[in-house]
Amino acid sequence: MSRKPAILATVCLAALTINLDTTIVNVALPSLARELDAGTRDLLWIVDGYNLAFAALVLAMGSISDRIGRRPALVAGLAGFAAASGAAALVDSSAALIALRFVMGVCAALIFPTTLSIIANAFPDRRERAGALGVWGAAVGMGVALGPITGGFLLEHFSWHSVFWALVPVGLVAIGMTLAFVPESRDPGVPALDRPGLVVSVAALGTLTWTIIEAPEHGWSSLTTLAGFAVAALLIAVFVRVERVVEHPMLDVTLFLDRRFSAACGAVTVAFFALFGFIFLITQFFQFVRDYSALGTGLRILPVAISIAVASVAGAVLAPRLGTKRVVTTGLALLGAAFLWISTMTVETSYATTMVPQMVLMGLGLGLVSTPATESILQVLPPARAGVGSAVNDATRELGGTLGVAVVGSLFSSLYGDRLASLLEGARLDAATLDRARESVGFADALADRAPQVSDALDVAFVHGLETACVVIGLLCLVGAVAAAVALPGHRYDPLAEAALAGAGADVPEPAVSAR
Repeated sequence: MSRKPAILATVCLAALTINLDTTIVNVALPSLARELDAGTRDLLWIVDGYNLAFAALVLAMGSISDRIGRRPALVAGLAGFAAASGAAALVDSSAALIALRFVMGVCAALIFPTTLSIIANAFPDRRERAGALGVWGAAVGMGVALGPITGGFLLEHFSWHSVFWALVPVGLVAIGMTLAFVPESRDPGVPALDRPGLVVSVAALGTLTWTIIEAPEHGWSSLTTLAGFAVAALLIAVFVRVERVVEHPMLDVTLFLDRRFSAACGAVTVAFFALFGFIFLITQFFQFVRDYSALGTGLRILPVAISIAVASVAGAVLAPRLGTKRVVTTGLALLGAAFLWISTMTVETSYATTMVPQMVLMGLGLGLVSTPATESILQVLPPARAGVGSAVNDATRELGGTLGVAVVGSLFSSLYGDRLASLLEGARLDAATLDRARESVGFADALADRAPQVSDALDVAFVHGLETACVVIGLLCLVGAVAAAVALPGHRYDPLAEAALAGAGADVPEPAVSAR
């Protein structure tokens, strides 16, 4: 009996777990703001500490898993993830929680590319692999979108610590399934780790993320912010230079000359930029502005989760028939339309008649991008080097998510703070209290319980920041749709051509194509 279903179930559980963690914390942000006295910048780091470590190390971890073996790499990553989650549940300060979020991100960076490379090796047939990737993509999307629902359920009955405790048993179950079902596979010819590339890439991503998150504090046009962007740009240029001259690069930058690879990476980055930025803000909007409970907030994001799952599977079916270009371009266009629609939202906007359709449209767009773009990336490399291809795919997801939270969160923080200050200019608040309200939506919400004028100002200021952030995301998605339409190859998969080649005993390293 084939073990493929069990293998797929195992890697999907592992992928779902670590992607669940990317957003499960979001619904706990109001609780963390109150109980740990965390400001908006602290909350950004609690979310992005995980995302940043994930994005910065996933390329290196893909090569490491290829080298040491995917099965032991997956076990080690899951064990470290479970241990760090348990430790995070015991902390009592935002600084300690941020540190542990970085540790969890490191472990996730080892797990995620390993799951995708296991699929590439266990499902060598293209059509089987496409189906497996569809299920995997659904698990990833469901993990990201179900995070707020799971967190909301836990917070309804327990404290914020429960969102971390809950991940421990799931990680242990995934370890057991890995040991029972996943066969060993590795690439014995994988070269030594590219240490210079790793150091420079971590420095570049860390500098860029720090600059964006800290920009509202220093000012977007301040010397500190401009210098940060300049240093990040310089480090990115150095990274490209290092990878072009080093004997065994961590990332072969010439891969980006292949349009299937570069355009697909860009599409994934934009899609997850949009998703992570949206979830960071909407969970706070529902709780601070609409006064929904944590569970109510999580349940109200369910339309996103369902539509992502449906569209991820549909994307795997449609891309071979219609072509990756058409499916991915359509997905990005739907994302852009959804966010421009969301930007018209007000405090009184109906959830059932307006917000649900908006979220469904957004989820469908993201699902149509995710699976076809992922397959396009994996087609460039052979299964033996699947760790590299999957790591790049994972890096683009996490890079998009990291920048989405950082950019959208920081833009929101600046706009919210300025608008709140202008609205409360005549209120009887001392300067220190007003500054804290500008820096922390949680503090302003607590203050609103005693001062009705603060409540009204909070609602208006929050929606102002949300509206503008959604316009930025929507325009970015539409630009991405145009770029995908231009850059992605205009070909579709021809199963009859591949079947003929297979019947003749020919190797089929790349999918056969037929021009439109």
